[in-house]
Amino acid sequence: MTTNYRLAADVVVLEIDNPPVNALSLRVREGLVEGIRRAAADPAVRGIVIGAKGSFPAGADINEIATGLAFAPPILLDVQAEMEAIGKPIVAAITGTALGGGFELALTCHARVASPEARVGLPEVKLGLIPGAGGTQRFTRLAGPEAALEAITGAAQLPASRALELGLLDAIAADPLAEAVSFAQRLAGSGAPLPRASARAEKIADVDPQLFATWRAKVAKKYRGQLAPQRVCEAIEAACTKERAEAFKIERKLYLECRESPQRKALMHVFHAEREARRIPGVGPEVAPQSIRRAAVVGAGTMGAGIAMCFANAGIPVTLLDVSPDALERGMDGIRGHYAASVARGSLTHEKVDWALSLIGTTTDYDALSSVDIVIEAVFEDPELKRRIFAELDRHSPEHAILATNTSTLDIDRIAEATSRPQQVVGTHFFSPAHVMKLMENVRGAKTSPRTLATVMALARTLGKVPVLAGNCDGFIGNRMLQYYGAEAERLLEEGASPEQIDRVIEAFGFAMGPLAMRDLAGNDVGWAIRRNRTLPEDERWSPILQRMAESGRLGQKSGRGFYLYEGRSRRSDPEVLALIEGVSRELGIERREIPDAQILARLLHPLVNEGAKILEEGIAARAGDIDIVYVNGYGFPAYEGGPMFWAEREGLERVIETMEALAPSHGRRWQPAQRLRQAAERGRWT
Repeated sequence: MTTNYRLAADVVVLEIDNPPVNALSLRVREGLVEGIRRAAADPAVRGIVIGAKGSFPAGADINEIATGLAFAPPILLDVQAEMEAIGKPIVAAITGTALGGGFELALTCHARVASPEARVGLPEVKLGLIPGAGGTQRFTRLAGPEAALEAITGAAQLPASRALELGLLDAIAADPLAEAVSFAQRLAGSGAPLPRASARAEKIADVDPQLFATWRAKVAKKYRGQLAPQRVCEAIEAACTKERAEAFKIERKLYLECRESPQRKALMHVFHAEREARRIPGVGPEVAPQSIRRAAVVGAGTMGAGIAMCFANAGIPVTLLDVSPDALERGMDGIRGHYAASVARGSLTHEKVDWALSLIGTTTDYDALSSVDIVIEAVFEDPELKRRIFAELDRHSPEHAILATNTSTLDIDRIAEATSRPQQVVGTHFFSPAHVMKLMENVRGAKTSPRTLATVMALARTLGKVPVLAGNCDGFIGNRMLQYYGAEAERLLEEGASPEQIDRVIEAFGFAMGPLAMRDLAGNDVGWAIRRNRTLPEDERWSPILQRMAESGRLGQKSGRGFYLYEGRSRRSDPEVLALIEGVSRELGIERREIPDAQILARLLHPLVNEGAKILEEGIAARAGDIDIVYVNGYGFPAYEGGPMFWAEREGLERVIETMEALAPSHGRRWQPAQRLRQAAERGRWT
């Protein structure tokens, strides 16, 4: 049975038991309907409690959505109709998380009791959806439109204490099931009409219409290009401005629109791909990760300080090591500054910051690393410096400790050679700013042990990161692909595009920043320094544009001028840059022309996909979905497009082949379509 029926005195407890997460599968929905009808027909039953063995349901069964069973009757709306029709009180006993459809089920109850650690919310926008079973309507009527707009567009998971403040819960209890039974008995004995969230109106009366205009603008800016957050605003506005039955119909119509949208399909792909990326090919559950109780980070620069914050935020004591007290103090000043900004924004409390800072120690002495379980090296990209550091770490850290490098491009095996434990050497590539960015690209060396891999993949989740495992090559997954994106942006400049057009096309697609604005952010001198250390095949060339920018002092945001002129972070066009670019075109004998936006998009994104196909061929990435997760979480590819590999599959892989065949004669052999791409195009899919 997925829904157990038992009596607690004169109250029926319907206990959902559908491991592992108590999803609202078809059998659970059938069990709820059967249990409600049975309780309604029994005159000895005065009330019902809906609870769960373990956590309250956190939404629909994702597998059933894929197969269509999620829409087989009774759907959640049918369960809710039974709940609304009964004349006996129904109380939700919430433990764990009540999210999505699970929280919509709870909102339909006449009251809600939660454990102190419970969390509730309607995070459907993460899957390109809006609540479709009255969630926007009942939430708004209980908590008010502003709270609903903030929580539902932001996919918030509210702690029980906050949910109680907002009126979404009626009580918090150490034993929510026992309290829910008592609550049902009190409601049954009161003689008063049963309270229904759908009938509440006091918090939706006299709402200023400007509230919705303000939130639409806010959502359009924050969730640019996304359909679901905008539709949430419409549904909540309907709750406040339309007759109740009509408002519920509007929500359902908007939900169905989102459900059928390409964005929902893409976001669902990202959801599944993130979970699949956790699996390590060839490493089963019998390989247990080792415990990480203490950590160290070598290098107190921007990356090292950010990584140290990741450990502290997760409650793991961490030692920050650098060569001088001054370097350590600069690093700690940066850490304190980040935490102060978080307090000012209201995202962290002073108490949480004090706790996190208490977990960060500093040292200039490698002997201080004698009790750590993992050390992450985060110095600048100098292979010989890293080898010297790893030799020191090998001498001074415990035998069991994992030695990890934050390198973004360098050879893991070459670094591992400096140690006596290559099986415990691994890449842990964080993205900047490390304490914010979600991706952690873990890199497998030739001798990295299964247990080391299992440990860093598990550690990523402990740190709140999205892990992806990559093989060892120049640039791994993300940066190896990115070189083609950046190089092609400069070739487009040579041929006639402007920085403004290129960035506009990419930002309209959904990236937060275009490739040239991103170069300015990272520093054109940095990009040029990296390029000087790379060797191209004989049939390829770098555009001289980046070198000219760096040598003329156009370093980007930090110098106030790069591909754009800057006042703070605000950018504007610079005619001198266009003159510089046109000069390069003349030197190269290139006749400039108008380039259509669609061609710019294809020439920037299709090379990413082609290199992704080579990465799959070589086993650097295990799955096309892993590449998508890298680009969504690390490089700003819009999640609602699913990542480059998913997007290309949907757009047509043969179009990628056409682009690469057109570019290869002028760009070089590496730009030829990959064999894996041709095979995928024949099948119409990557797998």
